[in-house]
Amino acid sequence: MHKMKKLREWVRSERGQNTVEYLMMLAVIVGVILVIGKMFKPQISGIFNQIMGMISGAASTVGNVN
Repeated sequence: MHKMKKLREWVRSERGQNTVEYLMMLAVIVGVILVIGKMFKPQISGIFNQIMGMISGAASTVGNVN
């Protein structure tokens, strides 16, 4: 019971409120990032495939000096 009392006091304190607010903001930001990632997943995959193609093309030309 003593631990619960301390927890309640911590949540009611300004420091506890700030922590809860920051955690809520973090949760919202993570949620937005997940939604955006889900919406743009096909485009993101295409971009990564283009980048990988450019890297492999550049890697195959390394050392080929004419």
